[in-house]
Amino acid sequence: MQYEAVIGLEVHAQLLTNSKVFCRCSTKFGAEANTQVCPVCLGMPGTLPVLNRVAVEYAIKMALATHCKVNDKSIFARKNYFYPDLPKGYQISQYDQPLTQKGYVDIEVNPHTKDFGVGVNGAKRRIGITRIHMEEDAGKLLHGESYEDADFSFVDLNRAGVPLIEIVSEPDIRNSEEAVEYLKALRDILVYLEICDGNMEEGSFRCDANVSIRPVGRKEFGTKTELKNMNSFRFVQKAIDYEVNRQIEVIEDGGKVIQETLLFDSDKGITVSMRSKEEAHDYRYFPEPDLLPLHIDEAWIEEIKNTLPELPAKKRQRFIKEYGIPSYDAGVLTASKELANYYEECVQKYEGQGARGKGQGTAGKNVSNWVMGELLRLIKEDGKDITQPSTFSIQPSAFAKLLKMVDAGSINLKTAKEVFEDVYKTGKDPEAIVKGKGLVQISNEGALIKAIDEVIAANPKEVAEYKGGKEKLFSFFIGQTMKATKGQANPQVLNKLVKERLAK
Repeated sequence: MQYEAVIGLEVHAQLLTNSKVFCRCSTKFGAEANTQVCPVCLGMPGTLPVLNRVAVEYAIKMALATHCKVNDKSIFARKNYFYPDLPKGYQISQYDQPLTQKGYVDIEVNPHTKDFGVGVNGAKRRIGITRIHMEEDAGKLLHGESYEDADFSFVDLNRAGVPLIEIVSEPDIRNSEEAVEYLKALRDILVYLEICDGNMEEGSFRCDANVSIRPVGRKEFGTKTELKNMNSFRFVQKAIDYEVNRQIEVIEDGGKVIQETLLFDSDKGITVSMRSKEEAHDYRYFPEPDLLPLHIDEAWIEEIKNTLPELPAKKRQRFIKEYGIPSYDAGVLTASKELANYYEECVQKYEGQGARGKGQGTAGKNVSNWVMGELLRLIKEDGKDITQPSTFSIQPSAFAKLLKMVDAGSINLKTAKEVFEDVYKTGKDPEAIVKGKGLVQISNEGALIKAIDEVIAANPKEVAEYKGGKEKLFSFFIGQTMKATKGQANPQVLNKLVKERLAK
């Protein structure tokens, strides 16, 4: 029997506000444990929460960017459960009346992927979003990190009360590759909106996956399990693949899948049972008595809508159309807003200020090749963060100047790559580097003919073999002349002249 996976993701994104969602404590990451706390986020008796307006604004931005309906009225609720990192004994969240709902994100899927018996069609897939609601984060338990042999855990409540949005998808995802593409699409949107840094390692962008299987063609869902502890895209993919295969094995062996919460052990690459899976009624939700219902008027929604930037999907399509580059290039270049902005400025400088798009298929693709090849290689070698504008040490004007020197024949491609790396490391002007090192390309035919004739005279045996039909030796003469000119010969002119001189 063939099975298909049914996957829904619950994504938690930490909002980039300066203060927590219900108090004034800082949200800065990395502070000493329990130094960013106050009576409100510590859950002291008699304290009252005050809602952070900026957090609401950020949540609405994400709703608009994912085509969600913003409800004019939403209600905060208490989600009751006991855990040592939850000082109040409940979490302020939203339940039956969330801030937003009924949206979607489009993803592109791999046409060569197979998802447990069902072929993927290679077109865009629309993943529905059930809801986006606001809530506060819990603290953090540190298990034996300070004392290797300790038989107890430490509690850091700096994160308690940090504003989150939870993005709950419909069960529309059918394999781990789609899950990763959906997560990347969400993270790109959050980062472009500048409302979340998308850092999975620091926990500011994390997800839980609800996974079940069913026979192909059946509409009813199977029993689901919830996967936790996945702090990278790679681990998300590995965890889902393992869990889907595990459930298939259980069913085929005559067993039943148990509804439970599982942790992913990244060292062993397996899922491990944590506890039985809770249902909504286990949390005993009820309206938060210390917070009034949240009313959002159309004027505020419209005001926020007018501040939205060009989002990744739209920018990719514009780059393809305007700069004549393939979809793959556009995907790489728009992976971060900083890289996309840098690329676009380089093209504009290369073509002349205000003349972007004039060189479709030439300027846009040329700059794309250099950015994706030489620039990203150097950035990767240095271990720099591509989301920081300071990473791009070559100014767009210098970038454009170097490419124009290649176009003009002043330097060849090999020399240009060496100069590019020099500019990247020193910040010097490319023309100054070329002149200072004597790297100007030789295009003068008289000078090249002299060098070619000297090579021919020094290699009579190879000349005779070439004239005898061994045409592969042509590259030998090219190489020897390049060596004689220290790599500065213009390749096009050199090829033409070598042919002519050997013919004589």
